[in-house]
Amino acid sequence: MAAEGSKSDHVAYERVGEEYLEQRQLRRGAAGWVLLAGLGVSYVISGDFAGWNFGLAQGGWGGLLVATALMATMYTCMVFGLAELAAALPVAGAGYGFARRALGPLGGFATGVAILIEYAIAPAAISVFIGGYVEALGLFGLTNSWPVYLAAYVIFIGVHLRGVGEALRLMFGITAVAVVALVAFVVGLAPKFDADNLFDIAPTDAVGASSFLPFGFAGIVAALVYGIWFFLAVEGVPLAAEEARDPKRDMPRGIIAAMSVLLVFAALILVVGPGAAGSNAIKDADNPLPLAVREAFGGDNPLAQLVNYVGLAGLVASFFSIIYAYSRQLFALSRAGYLPRWLSRTGSRKTPHLALIVPGTIGFLLAAVTQDGARLINIAVFGAALSYVLMMVSHIVLRVREPDVPRPYRTPGGVITTGVALVLAVAAVVATFVVDVVASAITGGIFLVALAYFWFYSRHRLVANAPEEEFAAIARAERELDPTED
Repeated sequence: MAAEGSKSDHVAYERVGEEYLEQRQLRRGAAGWVLLAGLGVSYVISGDFAGWNFGLAQGGWGGLLVATALMATMYTCMVFGLAELAAALPVAGAGYGFARRALGPLGGFATGVAILIEYAIAPAAISVFIGGYVEALGLFGLTNSWPVYLAAYVIFIGVHLRGVGEALRLMFGITAVAVVALVAFVVGLAPKFDADNLFDIAPTDAVGASSFLPFGFAGIVAALVYGIWFFLAVEGVPLAAEEARDPKRDMPRGIIAAMSVLLVFAALILVVGPGAAGSNAIKDADNPLPLAVREAFGGDNPLAQLVNYVGLAGLVASFFSIIYAYSRQLFALSRAGYLPRWLSRTGSRKTPHLALIVPGTIGFLLAAVTQDGARLINIAVFGAALSYVLMMVSHIVLRVREPDVPRPYRTPGGVITTGVALVLAVAAVVATFVVDVVASAITGGIFLVALAYFWFYSRHRLVANAPEEEFAAIARAERELDPTED
Protein backbone atom coordinates (compact mmCIF):
# COMPACT_ATOMS: atom_id res chain seq x y z
CA MET A 1 0.00 0.00 0.00
CA ALA A 2 1.50 3.28 -1.07
CA ALA A 3 1.03 6.31 1.13
CA GLU A 4 0.56 9.80 -0.18
CA GLY A 5 0.33 12.60 2.33
CA SER A 6 -1.95 14.88 0.31
CA LYS A 7 -4.39 17.03 2.25
CA SER A 8 -7.52 18.82 1.14
CA ASP A 9 -10.81 19.94 2.66
CA HIS A 10 -9.25 19.52 6.13
CA VAL A 11 -8.74 15.79 5.56
CA ALA A 12 -5.69 13.65 4.88
CA TYR A 13 -5.59 11.23 1.95
CA GLU A 14 -3.66 8.07 1.33
CA ARG A 15 -3.18 6.62 -2.15
CA VAL A 16 -3.54 2.86 -1.89
CA GLY A 17 -2.07 0.22 -4.17
CA GLU A 18 -3.94 -1.78 -6.80
CA GLU A 19 -4.15 -4.80 -4.48
CA TYR A 20 -6.36 -2.81 -2.07
CA LEU A 21 -8.90 -1.99 -4.79
CA GLU A 22 -8.73 -5.48 -6.30
CA GLN A 23 -9.87 -6.85 -2.94
CA ARG A 24 -12.84 -4.46 -3.07
CA GLN A 25 -14.47 -5.01 -6.45
CA LEU A 26 -18.13 -5.56 -7.26
CA ARG A 27 -19.45 -7.61 -10.17
CA ARG A 28 -20.07 -5.25 -13.09
CA GLY A 29 -22.79 -5.56 -15.71
CA ALA A 30 -25.15 -7.63 -13.57
CA ALA A 31 -28.28 -5.47 -13.97
CA GLY A 32 -30.17 -3.76 -16.77
CA TRP A 33 -32.91 -1.17 -16.29
CA VAL A 34 -35.70 -3.74 -15.82
CA LEU A 35 -33.84 -5.41 -12.96
CA LEU A 36 -33.07 -1.99 -11.51
CA ALA A 37 -36.76 -1.05 -11.64
CA GLY A 38 -37.56 -4.35 -9.97
CA LEU A 39 -34.96 -3.59 -7.33
CA GLY A 40 -36.59 -0.22 -6.67
CA VAL A 41 -40.05 -1.76 -6.25
CA SER A 42 -38.57 -4.56 -4.17
CA TYR A 43 -36.99 -2.08 -1.76
CA VAL A 44 -40.34 -0.52 -1.01
CA ILE A 45 -43.11 -3.05 -1.57
CA SER A 46 -43.23 -4.18 2.06
CA GLY A 47 -44.56 -0.69 2.83
CA ASP A 48 -47.78 -1.66 1.06
CA PHE A 49 -48.19 -4.73 3.27
CA ALA A 50 -47.45 -3.22 6.69
CA GLY A 51 -46.35 -0.05 8.41
CA TRP A 52 -48.36 2.58 6.50
CA ASN A 53 -51.48 1.81 8.53
CA PHE A 54 -49.94 3.19 11.72
CA GLY A 55 -50.51 6.58 10.09
CA LEU A 56 -54.26 6.00 10.49
CA ALA A 57 -53.73 5.97 14.26
CA GLN A 58 -51.80 9.24 14.02
CA GLY A 59 -53.86 11.26 11.55
CA GLY A 60 -56.94 9.29 10.60
CA TRP A 61 -57.61 8.50 6.96
CA GLY A 62 -57.71 12.13 5.88
CA GLY A 63 -54.49 12.97 7.70
CA LEU A 64 -52.72 9.98 6.19
CA LEU A 65 -54.10 10.82 2.73
CA VAL A 66 -52.71 14.37 2.87
CA ALA A 67 -49.42 13.14 4.35
CA THR A 68 -49.06 10.46 1.66
CA ALA A 69 -49.81 12.98 -1.11
CA LEU A 70 -47.11 15.30 0.26
CA MET A 71 -44.58 12.48 0.58
CA ALA A 72 -45.45 11.15 -2.88
CA THR A 73 -44.67 14.63 -4.21
CA MET A 74 -41.39 14.69 -2.29
CA TYR A 75 -40.29 11.29 -3.56
CA THR A 76 -41.29 11.97 -7.15
CA CYS A 77 -39.33 15.22 -7.21
CA MET A 78 -36.41 13.57 -5.43
CA VAL A 79 -36.34 10.62 -7.82
CA PHE A 80 -36.02 12.99 -10.79
CA GLY A 81 -33.06 14.64 -9.05
CA LEU A 82 -31.43 11.33 -8.16
CA ALA A 83 -31.88 10.07 -11.73
CA GLU A 84 -29.73 12.98 -12.88
CA LEU A 85 -27.11 12.50 -10.17
CA ALA A 86 -26.89 8.74 -10.68
CA ALA A 87 -26.36 9.12 -14.44
CA ALA A 88 -23.70 11.81 -13.97
CA LEU A 89 -21.90 10.13 -11.02
CA PRO A 90 -22.42 6.36 -11.33
CA VAL A 91 -20.66 5.05 -8.21
CA ALA A 92 -21.64 2.52 -5.53
CA GLY A 93 -21.66 5.26 -2.89
CA ALA A 94 -24.76 6.85 -4.48
CA GLY A 95 -26.04 9.43 -1.98
CA TYR A 96 -22.69 9.60 -0.20
CA GLY A 97 -20.93 10.02 -3.54
CA PHE A 98 -23.29 12.77 -4.67
CA ALA A 99 -22.94 14.71 -1.42
CA ARG A 100 -19.18 14.12 -1.36
CA ARG A 101 -18.89 15.87 -4.71
CA ALA A 102 -21.15 18.76 -3.70
CA LEU A 103 -20.59 19.24 0.03
CA GLY A 104 -17.11 17.88 0.70
CA PRO A 105 -15.96 14.95 2.85
CA LEU A 106 -17.97 15.86 5.96
CA GLY A 107 -21.18 16.38 3.98
CA GLY A 108 -20.60 13.15 2.06
CA PHE A 109 -19.96 11.16 5.21
CA ALA A 110 -22.98 12.67 6.99
CA THR A 111 -25.20 11.71 4.05
CA GLY A 112 -23.76 8.20 3.90
CA VAL A 113 -24.30 7.65 7.62
CA ALA A 114 -27.90 8.86 7.42
CA ILE A 115 -28.55 6.44 4.55
CA LEU A 116 -26.81 3.64 6.42
CA ILE A 117 -29.00 4.22 9.49
CA GLU A 118 -32.07 4.00 7.27
CA TYR A 119 -30.99 0.82 5.51
CA ALA A 120 -29.63 -0.95 8.57
CA ILE A 121 -32.76 -0.31 10.66
CA ALA A 122 -35.48 -0.77 8.01
CA PRO A 123 -34.86 -4.55 7.64
CA ALA A 124 -35.17 -4.88 11.42
CA ALA A 125 -38.62 -3.23 11.25
CA ILE A 126 -39.61 -5.40 8.30
CA SER A 127 -38.51 -8.57 10.12
CA VAL A 128 -40.94 -7.64 12.93
CA PHE A 129 -43.73 -7.41 10.36
CA ILE A 130 -42.67 -10.74 8.84
CA GLY A 131 -42.98 -12.22 12.32
CA GLY A 132 -46.45 -10.69 12.63
CA TYR A 133 -47.59 -12.29 9.36
CA VAL A 134 -46.13 -15.68 10.40
CA GLU A 135 -47.86 -15.54 13.78
CA ALA A 136 -51.15 -14.57 12.10
CA LEU A 137 -50.88 -17.77 10.06
CA GLY A 138 -50.22 -19.82 13.19
CA LEU A 139 -47.10 -21.33 11.64
CA PHE A 140 -44.66 -23.37 13.74
CA GLY A 141 -46.65 -22.71 16.92
CA LEU A 142 -44.58 -19.60 17.62
CA THR A 143 -45.41 -17.37 20.57
CA ASN A 144 -42.32 -15.22 20.08
CA SER A 145 -41.09 -14.17 16.65
CA TRP A 146 -37.35 -13.89 17.23
CA PRO A 147 -36.65 -17.24 15.49
CA VAL A 148 -38.39 -15.80 12.41
CA TYR A 149 -36.14 -12.73 12.52
CA LEU A 150 -33.06 -14.93 12.82
CA ALA A 151 -34.11 -17.22 9.98
CA ALA A 152 -34.83 -14.25 7.71
CA TYR A 153 -31.42 -12.69 8.29
CA VAL A 154 -29.48 -15.96 7.95
CA ILE A 155 -31.26 -17.13 4.79
CA PHE A 156 -31.24 -13.89 2.85
CA ILE A 157 -27.79 -12.71 3.81
CA GLY A 158 -26.69 -16.16 2.70
CA VAL A 159 -28.27 -15.65 -0.73
CA HIS A 160 -26.52 -12.29 -1.07
CA LEU A 161 -23.21 -13.93 -0.27
CA ARG A 162 -23.75 -16.18 -3.30
CA GLY A 163 -23.55 -13.21 -5.69
CA VAL A 164 -25.36 -10.11 -6.88
CA GLY A 165 -26.72 -11.59 -10.12
CA GLU A 166 -28.40 -14.46 -8.29
CA ALA A 167 -29.71 -12.11 -5.60
CA LEU A 168 -31.18 -9.55 -8.01
CA ARG A 169 -32.95 -12.22 -10.07
CA LEU A 170 -34.41 -13.86 -6.97
CA MET A 171 -35.51 -10.46 -5.64
CA PHE A 172 -37.23 -9.76 -8.95
CA GLY A 173 -39.10 -13.07 -8.78
CA ILE A 174 -40.20 -12.57 -5.16
CA THR A 175 -41.34 -9.03 -5.96
CA ALA A 176 -43.44 -10.30 -8.89
CA VAL A 177 -45.21 -12.71 -6.53
CA ALA A 178 -45.84 -9.87 -4.06
CA VAL A 179 -47.34 -7.73 -6.83
CA VAL A 180 -49.78 -10.57 -7.57
CA ALA A 181 -50.87 -10.51 -3.92
CA LEU A 182 -51.46 -6.74 -4.04
CA VAL A 183 -53.51 -7.03 -7.22
CA ALA A 184 -55.59 -9.85 -5.68
CA PHE A 185 -56.14 -7.73 -2.56
CA VAL A 186 -57.32 -4.70 -4.52
CA VAL A 187 -59.56 -6.68 -6.89
CA GLY A 188 -61.01 -8.79 -4.07
CA LEU A 189 -61.82 -5.90 -1.74
CA ALA A 190 -62.96 -3.32 -4.31
CA PRO A 191 -66.60 -4.57 -4.22
CA LYS A 192 -66.58 -4.13 -0.42
CA PHE A 193 -65.54 -0.48 -0.59
CA ASP A 194 -67.67 1.96 1.40
CA ALA A 195 -66.55 5.56 1.73
CA ASP A 196 -68.00 5.75 5.25
CA ASN A 197 -65.43 3.18 6.39
CA LEU A 198 -62.62 5.63 5.65
CA PHE A 199 -63.89 8.03 8.31
CA ASP A 200 -64.85 5.68 11.16
CA ILE A 201 -62.25 7.03 13.63
CA ALA A 202 -64.02 9.38 16.05
CA PRO A 203 -62.87 13.02 15.90
CA THR A 204 -60.96 14.37 18.89
CA ASP A 205 -61.02 17.90 20.26
CA ALA A 206 -57.74 18.80 18.48
CA VAL A 207 -57.50 21.99 16.44
CA GLY A 208 -59.08 21.42 13.03
CA ALA A 209 -60.55 18.03 14.00
CA SER A 210 -63.31 16.59 11.83
CA SER A 211 -64.39 13.22 10.47
CA PHE A 212 -61.84 13.75 7.69
CA LEU A 213 -59.07 14.82 10.11
CA PRO A 214 -60.02 13.18 13.43
CA PHE A 215 -56.75 14.30 15.03
CA GLY A 216 -56.79 17.75 13.51
CA PHE A 217 -54.06 19.46 11.53
CA ALA A 218 -51.38 18.05 13.83
CA GLY A 219 -52.40 14.59 12.66
CA ILE A 220 -51.15 15.38 9.15
CA VAL A 221 -47.68 16.15 10.50
CA ALA A 222 -47.70 13.01 12.65
CA ALA A 223 -48.76 10.87 9.68
CA LEU A 224 -45.93 12.09 7.43
CA VAL A 225 -43.63 9.40 8.81
CA TYR A 226 -46.03 6.69 7.70
CA GLY A 227 -46.73 8.29 4.33
CA ILE A 228 -43.00 7.89 3.76
CA TRP A 229 -43.29 4.15 4.37
CA PHE A 230 -45.11 3.75 1.03
CA PHE A 231 -41.92 4.87 -0.75
CA LEU A 232 -39.05 4.45 1.71
CA ALA A 233 -35.79 3.21 0.11
CA VAL A 234 -36.63 3.68 -3.58
CA GLU A 235 -33.71 6.12 -3.53
CA GLY A 236 -31.46 3.08 -3.07
CA VAL A 237 -31.54 2.16 -6.78
CA PRO A 238 -28.36 4.22 -7.54
CA LEU A 239 -26.43 2.05 -5.09
CA ALA A 240 -26.33 -0.54 -7.89
CA ALA A 241 -24.52 1.85 -10.24
CA GLU A 242 -21.24 -0.07 -10.32
CA GLU A 243 -23.12 -3.31 -11.00
CA ALA A 244 -25.37 -1.91 -13.76
CA ARG A 245 -24.76 -2.61 -17.44
CA ASP A 246 -25.10 1.00 -18.61
CA PRO A 247 -25.70 3.22 -15.56
CA LYS A 248 -25.90 6.46 -17.54
CA ARG A 249 -28.92 5.15 -19.42
CA ASP A 250 -30.32 2.47 -17.12
CA MET A 251 -30.29 4.35 -13.80
CA PRO A 252 -32.81 7.06 -14.79
CA ARG A 253 -35.09 4.55 -16.53
CA GLY A 254 -34.96 2.09 -13.64
CA ILE A 255 -35.61 4.47 -10.75
CA ILE A 256 -38.36 6.44 -12.55
CA ALA A 257 -40.14 3.23 -13.60
CA ALA A 258 -39.98 1.95 -10.03
CA MET A 259 -41.43 5.17 -8.64
CA SER A 260 -44.29 5.07 -11.15
CA VAL A 261 -45.30 1.58 -10.01
CA LEU A 262 -45.08 2.55 -6.34
CA LEU A 263 -47.32 5.59 -6.80
CA VAL A 264 -50.07 3.43 -8.29
CA PHE A 265 -49.94 0.84 -5.51
CA ALA A 266 -49.81 3.44 -2.73
CA ALA A 267 -53.00 5.06 -4.03
CA LEU A 268 -54.83 1.75 -4.41
CA ILE A 269 -53.87 0.33 -1.01
CA LEU A 270 -54.60 3.56 0.86
CA VAL A 271 -58.11 3.75 -0.60
CA VAL A 272 -59.19 0.12 -0.86
CA GLY A 273 -57.84 -1.24 2.46
CA PRO A 274 -59.46 1.20 4.90
CA GLY A 275 -62.43 1.67 2.56
CA ALA A 276 -63.34 -2.01 2.76
CA ALA A 277 -62.39 -2.86 6.35
CA GLY A 278 -62.60 0.47 8.17
CA SER A 279 -59.69 2.67 9.22
CA ASN A 280 -60.21 1.93 12.90
CA ALA A 281 -59.99 -1.84 12.43
CA ILE A 282 -56.53 -1.87 10.87
CA LYS A 283 -54.83 1.19 12.35
CA ASP A 284 -52.66 -0.71 14.84
CA ALA A 285 -52.13 -4.05 13.03
CA ASP A 286 -48.77 -5.60 12.15
CA ASN A 287 -50.57 -7.48 9.34
CA PRO A 288 -53.14 -4.96 8.04
CA LEU A 289 -53.90 -6.44 4.61
CA PRO A 290 -55.05 -9.93 5.66
CA LEU A 291 -56.83 -8.35 8.63
CA ALA A 292 -58.62 -5.98 6.25
CA VAL A 293 -59.83 -8.92 4.17
CA ARG A 294 -61.12 -10.75 7.26
CA GLU A 295 -62.87 -7.62 8.52
CA ALA A 296 -64.46 -6.92 5.15
CA PHE A 297 -65.77 -10.49 4.69
CA GLY A 298 -66.61 -11.14 8.35
CA GLY A 299 -64.09 -13.89 8.97
CA ASP A 300 -61.34 -16.00 7.48
CA ASN A 301 -61.56 -16.86 3.80
CA PRO A 302 -59.33 -17.99 0.91
CA LEU A 303 -58.46 -14.42 -0.12
CA ALA A 304 -57.25 -13.62 3.40
CA GLN A 305 -55.09 -16.73 3.38
CA LEU A 306 -53.73 -15.87 -0.06
CA VAL A 307 -52.87 -12.31 0.93
CA ASN A 308 -51.37 -13.52 4.21
CA TYR A 309 -49.18 -16.22 2.66
CA VAL A 310 -48.24 -14.37 -0.50
CA GLY A 311 -47.99 -11.11 1.43
CA LEU A 312 -44.99 -12.58 3.12
CA ALA A 313 -43.32 -12.35 -0.28
CA GLY A 314 -43.72 -8.57 -0.23
CA LEU A 315 -42.15 -8.27 3.18
CA VAL A 316 -39.39 -10.67 2.23
CA ALA A 317 -38.73 -8.78 -1.02
CA SER A 318 -38.05 -5.50 0.78
CA PHE A 319 -36.15 -7.19 3.58
CA PHE A 320 -34.01 -9.02 1.03
CA SER A 321 -33.34 -5.99 -1.16
CA ILE A 322 -32.60 -3.48 1.61
CA ILE A 323 -29.93 -5.87 2.87
CA TYR A 324 -28.36 -5.36 -0.55
CA ALA A 325 -28.65 -1.59 -0.13
CA TYR A 326 -27.03 -1.37 3.29
CA SER A 327 -24.16 -3.59 2.19
CA ARG A 328 -23.37 -1.36 -0.80
CA GLN A 329 -23.55 1.86 1.21
CA LEU A 330 -21.32 0.41 3.91
CA PHE A 331 -18.99 -1.00 1.25
CA ALA A 332 -18.53 2.41 -0.38
CA LEU A 333 -17.92 4.27 2.89
CA SER A 334 -15.46 1.62 4.03
CA ARG A 335 -13.61 1.41 0.70
CA ALA A 336 -13.00 5.17 0.87
CA GLY A 337 -11.75 4.96 4.46
CA TYR A 338 -14.64 6.76 6.18
CA LEU A 339 -15.45 3.56 8.10
CA PRO A 340 -13.07 0.70 8.97
CA ARG A 341 -11.54 -0.55 5.72
CA TRP A 342 -11.89 -4.24 6.55
CA LEU A 343 -15.66 -3.91 6.13
CA SER A 344 -15.30 -3.44 2.35
CA ARG A 345 -13.39 -6.59 1.48
CA THR A 346 -15.08 -8.68 -1.19
CA GLY A 347 -14.76 -12.42 -1.69
CA SER A 348 -14.32 -14.57 -4.78
CA ARG A 349 -17.95 -13.90 -5.78
CA LYS A 350 -17.39 -10.13 -5.59
CA THR A 351 -19.77 -9.65 -2.67
CA PRO A 352 -18.86 -7.53 0.40
CA HIS A 353 -19.38 -10.29 2.94
CA LEU A 354 -18.59 -8.34 6.11
CA ALA A 355 -20.69 -5.39 4.94
CA LEU A 356 -23.57 -7.86 4.70
CA ILE A 357 -23.03 -9.68 7.99
CA VAL A 358 -22.17 -6.89 10.47
CA PRO A 359 -25.26 -4.66 9.94
CA GLY A 360 -27.40 -7.81 9.70
CA THR A 361 -26.27 -8.91 13.14
CA ILE A 362 -27.08 -5.48 14.57
CA GLY A 363 -30.49 -5.44 12.87
CA PHE A 364 -31.41 -8.88 14.20
CA LEU A 365 -30.52 -7.88 17.75
CA LEU A 366 -32.59 -4.69 17.48
CA ALA A 367 -35.61 -6.60 16.18
CA ALA A 368 -35.31 -9.35 18.79
CA VAL A 369 -34.85 -6.96 21.71
CA THR A 370 -37.42 -4.29 20.80
CA GLN A 371 -39.99 -6.24 18.71
CA ASP A 372 -41.38 -2.77 18.01
CA GLY A 373 -41.86 -2.27 14.28
CA ALA A 374 -43.37 1.19 14.64
CA ARG A 375 -40.40 2.57 16.59
CA LEU A 376 -37.90 0.98 14.23
CA ILE A 377 -39.78 2.62 11.34
CA ASN A 378 -39.38 5.98 13.04
CA ILE A 379 -35.63 5.51 13.45
CA ALA A 380 -35.25 4.46 9.81
CA VAL A 381 -37.38 7.35 8.59
CA PHE A 382 -35.36 9.90 10.56
CA GLY A 383 -32.17 8.70 8.86
CA ALA A 384 -33.90 8.65 5.49
CA ALA A 385 -35.37 12.15 5.77
CA LEU A 386 -32.05 13.60 6.86
CA SER A 387 -30.33 11.99 3.87
CA TYR A 388 -33.00 13.40 1.53
CA VAL A 389 -32.29 16.91 2.76
CA LEU A 390 -28.57 16.49 2.11
CA MET A 391 -29.02 14.83 -1.30
CA MET A 392 -31.37 17.52 -2.56
CA VAL A 393 -29.00 20.22 -1.35
CA SER A 394 -26.28 18.35 -3.26
CA HIS A 395 -28.29 18.40 -6.48
CA ILE A 396 -28.89 22.14 -6.18
CA VAL A 397 -25.25 22.88 -5.32
CA LEU A 398 -23.95 20.86 -8.26
CA ARG A 399 -26.38 22.51 -10.68
CA VAL A 400 -25.19 25.95 -9.55
CA ARG A 401 -21.48 25.25 -9.09
CA GLU A 402 -20.87 22.73 -11.88
CA PRO A 403 -23.36 23.53 -14.65
CA ASP A 404 -21.12 22.07 -17.35
CA VAL A 405 -20.76 18.57 -15.87
CA PRO A 406 -22.04 16.05 -18.47
CA ARG A 407 -25.57 15.06 -17.46
CA PRO A 408 -26.95 12.23 -19.63
CA TYR A 409 -30.31 12.81 -17.91
CA ARG A 410 -31.53 16.19 -16.65
CA THR A 411 -34.18 16.68 -13.96
CA PRO A 412 -37.42 18.18 -15.34
CA GLY A 413 -37.76 21.57 -13.71
CA GLY A 414 -34.15 21.53 -12.50
CA VAL A 415 -33.51 22.98 -9.05
CA ILE A 416 -37.16 23.99 -8.63
CA THR A 417 -38.09 20.31 -8.62
CA THR A 418 -35.41 19.33 -6.12
CA GLY A 419 -36.18 22.48 -4.12
CA VAL A 420 -39.74 21.20 -3.60
CA ALA A 421 -38.32 17.86 -2.46
CA LEU A 422 -35.94 19.68 -0.10
CA VAL A 423 -38.71 21.67 1.62
CA LEU A 424 -40.83 18.54 2.10
CA ALA A 425 -37.83 16.55 3.37
CA VAL A 426 -37.20 19.21 6.03
CA ALA A 427 -40.86 18.86 7.04
CA ALA A 428 -40.40 15.09 7.30
CA VAL A 429 -37.38 15.53 9.60
CA VAL A 430 -39.49 17.78 11.85
CA ALA A 431 -42.32 15.23 11.79
CA THR A 432 -40.10 12.47 13.20
CA PHE A 433 -39.67 14.55 16.36
CA VAL A 434 -43.43 15.03 16.62
CA VAL A 435 -44.17 11.31 16.30
CA ASP A 436 -41.41 9.78 18.41
CA VAL A 437 -38.93 11.87 20.37
CA VAL A 438 -37.17 8.76 21.68
CA ALA A 439 -36.57 7.36 18.18
CA SER A 440 -35.32 10.74 16.99
CA ALA A 441 -32.98 11.00 19.97
CA ILE A 442 -31.62 7.49 19.35
CA THR A 443 -30.97 8.24 15.70
CA GLY A 444 -29.44 11.61 16.49
CA GLY A 445 -27.13 9.96 19.02
CA ILE A 446 -25.95 7.37 16.50
CA PHE A 447 -25.40 10.13 13.96
CA LEU A 448 -23.32 12.25 16.36
CA VAL A 449 -21.15 9.28 17.37
CA ALA A 450 -20.47 8.56 13.69
CA LEU A 451 -19.54 12.20 13.03
CA ALA A 452 -17.18 12.15 16.01
CA TYR A 453 -15.51 9.03 14.58
CA PHE A 454 -15.00 10.87 11.29
CA TRP A 455 -13.72 14.06 12.87
CA PHE A 456 -11.25 12.50 15.27
CA TYR A 457 -10.12 9.46 13.28
CA SER A 458 -11.21 8.60 9.75
CA ARG A 459 -10.83 12.03 8.11
CA HIS A 460 -7.08 11.61 8.59
CA ARG A 461 -7.09 8.25 6.75
CA LEU A 462 -9.22 8.60 3.62
CA VAL A 463 -8.42 6.68 0.44
CA ALA A 464 -7.48 9.08 -2.37
CA ASN A 465 -8.17 6.69 -5.25
CA ALA A 466 -11.55 5.36 -4.14
CA PRO A 467 -13.98 6.13 -7.02
CA GLU A 468 -16.06 8.68 -5.11
CA GLU A 469 -12.94 10.51 -3.92
CA GLU A 470 -11.45 10.54 -7.43
CA PHE A 471 -14.63 12.12 -8.81
CA ALA A 472 -14.34 14.85 -6.19
CA ALA A 473 -10.60 15.31 -6.81
CA ILE A 474 -11.15 15.80 -10.54
CA ALA A 475 -13.81 18.42 -9.90
CA ARG A 476 -11.57 20.22 -7.40
CA ALA A 477 -8.67 20.28 -9.86
CA GLU A 478 -10.89 21.68 -12.60
CA ARG A 479 -12.10 24.48 -10.33
CA GLU A 480 -8.53 25.34 -9.34
CA LEU A 481 -7.56 25.58 -13.04
CA ASP A 482 -10.47 27.87 -13.82
CA PRO A 483 -10.27 31.03 -11.70
CA THR A 484 -13.77 32.11 -12.80
CA GLU A 485 -15.32 29.22 -10.80
CA ASP A 486 -15.97 29.41 -7.09
